Amino acid sequence: MMKPIAVRNLHKQVVHELGRLIISGELKVGEGLPREELLAEQMSVSRTALREAMKVLSAKGLIESRQKTGSRVRDPVHWNQLDADVLGWRCASMPTDSFVEKLSEMREIIEPAAAAAAARRRTPQQLAALKEAYEAMAAAADLDAWAEADLSFHERLLQAANNELLSSLFAVIETALDTYFRLSARNASNFNVALPQHLKVFEAVRRKQPEVARQAMIGMVNDSRVNIRHRAGKSTRK
Repeated sequence: MMKPIAVRNLHKQVVHELGRLIISGELKVGEGLPREELLAEQMSVSRTALREAMKVLSAKGLIESRQKTGSRVRDPVHWNQLDADVLGWRCASMPTDSFVEKLSEMREIIEPAAAAAAARRRTPQQLAALKEAYEAMAAAADLDAWAEADLSFHERLLQAANNELLSSLFAVIETALDTYFRLSARNASNFNVALPQHLKVFEAVRRKQPEVARQAMIGMVNDSRVNIRHRAGKSTRK
């Protein structure tokens, strides 16, 4: 149910609380939100802060407001699925198998092409940055350090493609990828089991072998998918 909101950054907190409730399904598609004055009272905020929050949620495609019927939760087809907040809320509410599979598919489409482009266009400085991220993965002593270095590796790989659209895309999907990498590593026999695949990608980029880099990245994505499915299978058998 609605939680009262603390005084600081009121409208941002209202956005976060209502967005979380919508994405998690606690507020159902088509469900009407309480009247403005009642909702403001439930969340202990002013009607001004609430209106600002509703504008943000409307821009993200989560709700629609009509004069006579009030505000309602929109169907997910209208949600801005690549919005950083929307992705964050989806990941925070424990990704479903379906959502994780969609993330795998997105990686499969984007990252092999990015790895091939990086092998063609990377600069010596970008290669050094990629190596630094790989070495941080190799040195990681726990899952958190691994996930941070893994995310950095993939970010630097996209930057090495020297395509500003790909670089911008990383900023959008960063939260989702971080969740994905943690899920994959947590369900592997050892969190750094993917290190050899990352080395294959790095070496292909270093040697400027686009097709080798593409295939190595396809193998990496497939391994991650297998790790996550393995977890799902275990959960089902319990």
